[in-house]
Amino acid sequence: VVPAAAPTPKTFVPAPTDGTVAAIDRALLAEAGMIVPGGSVSVLAEEFRLVKRQLLLTARKLSDPAKARTIAICSARPDEGKTFCALNLGISMAAERDTNVLLVDGDFAKRDLLPRMGLTNGRGFLDALGDESLDPESLVVRTDIPQLSLLGAGTRTNGDTELLASDRTSEVIARLLAADPKRIVLFDTPPALAASPAAVFALHAGQVMLVV
Repeated sequence: VVPAAAPTPKTFVPAPTDGTVAAIDRALLAEAGMIVPGGSVSVLAEEFRLVKRQLLLTARKLSDPAKARTIAICSARPDEGKTFCALNLGISMAAERDTNVLLVDGDFAKRDLLPRMGLTNGRGFLDALGDESLDPESLVVRTDIPQLSLLGAGTRTNGDTELLASDRTSEVIARLLAADPKRIVLFDTPPALAASPAAVFALHAGQVMLVV
């Protein structure tokens, strides 16, 4: 009997926040069954085209211009595919000609949005909430997927819900939207029945996509 070869360990690279472009691991995306930018139009890609079209059409009907550009992706419980859907939706929306996408990891306990793309976590959203002198745009990670940027969850803290519920959150989101008039911000939130921040994120979003 020939023993099975040990799986090749995955290599993660630091997510740069100095303006340089981060290379997204497309092999990692393919291995996870996600949309691969530049690849053929799969059934999955077509399904997310349908989802994003509905979200974009609904956004045009919202009276609040800021909330029209914010969408929260949520699920009821863990392991229902919320982050999988958030990533695919972000990649699909970034293919639009007139839309730039900022995908924010708001699942502070899990924090696996960037690692799913081959990047390590660093400073991010929580750091911007906790430090008023910090420009949130300086923490945004540009990627080599055209029109797609990322903002990691940031440094762990036991007061994540309290930070999120503060007035600073509205200021941070407003600054992220003001930095790019074409930007749509997608929040990958924690599961609604597992963590309290999901309900707070919903207050700042014009739409909520519930993954069932």
